[in-house]
Amino acid sequence: MHKTIQEYLDQFTELKWENIIENTDLLNQRINALFALTAQVMGPDLMINRAAKMDILNLIDHEDPLTRIWGLQKLMFGEKDLDKPRSDQVVEITEQLESELADYIARRMVEDRLDRIVNEKLTNQQDSYVKALKLSLINEEDGPENENTLKKLEELNKLEKRKAPLMAMERMRPQNLDQVVGQDQAKIALMSKLATPYPQHILLYGPPGVGKTTVARLVLEMARNTPHSAFGSDAPFIEVNGTTLRWDPREVTNPLIGSVHDPIYQGARRDLADSATPEPKPGLVTEAHGGILFIDEIGEMDYQLQAKLLKVLEDKRVFFESAYYDPENTAIPEYIHRLFKEGAPANFILIGATTRSPEEINPAIRSRCAEVFFDPLYKKDIEDIVLGSASRLKISLEEGGAGLIADHTDEARKAVNILADSYGYVISQLEEKHDRRRKIAISNEDITTVLQISRIAPQGGKKASEQSKVGQVFGLGAYGFTGSVLEIEAAVFTAGEPGKGQIRFNDTAGSMAKDSLFVASSVIRRNLGIRLSDYDIHVNVVGGGQVDGPSAGAALTLALISALNNKPLKQNIALTGEISLHGFFKPVGGLYGKLYGAARAGITEVLIPEENKNELPEELYGVKLTPIKTIEEALDIMLEK
Repeated sequence: MHKTIQEYLDQFTELKWENIIENTDLLNQRINALFALTAQVMGPDLMINRAAKMDILNLIDHEDPLTRIWGLQKLMFGEKDLDKPRSDQVVEITEQLESELADYIARRMVEDRLDRIVNEKLTNQQDSYVKALKLSLINEEDGPENENTLKKLEELNKLEKRKAPLMAMERMRPQNLDQVVGQDQAKIALMSKLATPYPQHILLYGPPGVGKTTVARLVLEMARNTPHSAFGSDAPFIEVNGTTLRWDPREVTNPLIGSVHDPIYQGARRDLADSATPEPKPGLVTEAHGGILFIDEIGEMDYQLQAKLLKVLEDKRVFFESAYYDPENTAIPEYIHRLFKEGAPANFILIGATTRSPEEINPAIRSRCAEVFFDPLYKKDIEDIVLGSASRLKISLEEGGAGLIADHTDEARKAVNILADSYGYVISQLEEKHDRRRKIAISNEDITTVLQISRIAPQGGKKASEQSKVGQVFGLGAYGFTGSVLEIEAAVFTAGEPGKGQIRFNDTAGSMAKDSLFVASSVIRRNLGIRLSDYDIHVNVVGGGQVDGPSAGAALTLALISALNNKPLKQNIALTGEISLHGFFKPVGGLYGKLYGAARAGITEVLIPEENKNELPEELYGVKLTPIKTIEEALDIMLEK
């Protein structure tokens, strides 16, 4: 290599600059010699890679000698913004380039000598000493890039510039709290818990698709702008789904809490691995420091991971451990020492959302969080959501279109999806390009077609009526955060032989419902003096619905009394409540969901136990609530006068 370099140097000496500048051929020869020497000492691949990264390949391949000198100047000094030299500057610039090449050659000679020393040491020293020596001799001047990585980077940049389609859901998503429908109480509750100097951890309960995530995000935006907010203008909102978070018993990785990458088994960074240094990796709890960590479906997280999250909530920091960490090792970077000694900051507000009932959530997490309940969306709410989304998407709906969609779903997300599908269906039928400044008109027929294509059936339709019926009554059932109306009917026949009557009941209704039927028979015998063993009785829950719990006891009792006395019951009133052996109404749970189901079925009044009256307002979802104490009070209201 030295002989070749010397040949180039001799060639430089023989060519005088005052002769070269005026002679294009001589100038090109001199420049070619400089480029050849550069390629010789740097390596052709490195030279091309550097030129590609600096975007100067077109300069060093240019026909104009002065332009090539300019490109070589940028390449050697690593400065992309150098001005193009004038012809009278060629001598000065070339001397600078020769000086830079001389320095580079000197460094290469030193590196070659050090390589020989390392090779000698390899045969005589221990592995740990060799690793430390090699680490001290690493030359990172060339960087990690090569031709393949540059190609990948270019592909990534092209992807970033590629225009992606705007999804309809993004266009229709509420942009402020005023656009969120049907959750006024939840919005007030969230603001009162976040927009204060002392915010609280929060658990959000509610059925899917009612806006829990959207409201939480928008409330944080508003809370930032309040004068007494504890959140800064740059407070992060870190969102993750609990179903994707799994506890790894090997502690190899933990994206939520953080983990330590040990140098041998888990592949820490190369420079840390070579020095046997463990690398702490802070998780999402640290990323959320100073802001909000929103965990959707928090009830689906592993219990072990929930326990670790509780520890972080208590300490407000994350602490790391590793058998490879040596606090006395001065070669370990200071930030790693701090992470092991002091931990990583993790002081955030936790907001967890779940579709599970409160009883299914970890009691320790519940005890640390305020609870906010999101209501299921009533038909009018769904209609308002559809109309608001249609306005943001520039859709004109035929009258009754929003109601048609609301009849087929009680989820905001699904309603908006139906609207988006209808929009796409109409657009696809256009024979010419749609002018986005004009509204798309969607008819009820278009919506019906989309519903049929998607095989979406109507939700439970209206069941209430103004006509009274014998032996028929509406009970109420709760399922999660929603509910439904139970159609209970009873038929009574005189037994063929007194005292040997039989009772027939749905096997699918559940054991609790059968127990309620036996209680009803005792109440009837006690209050009316009628022995049900003298009758053949058939009690049916229409549709074979599962009756979970004793809350249908009052409805079963009224159905039997109506059938036995042949007296009709009102069909626009429903009731819920456990019945005691003495005929008293006992309190029940799930009233919000039950009343929602009653409203969907067209019920105008619901009889509830007296002990439940303070749990609810006098009217909810447009349904009147009437507290009662005894079965006699219920009969007085339900029987047709």
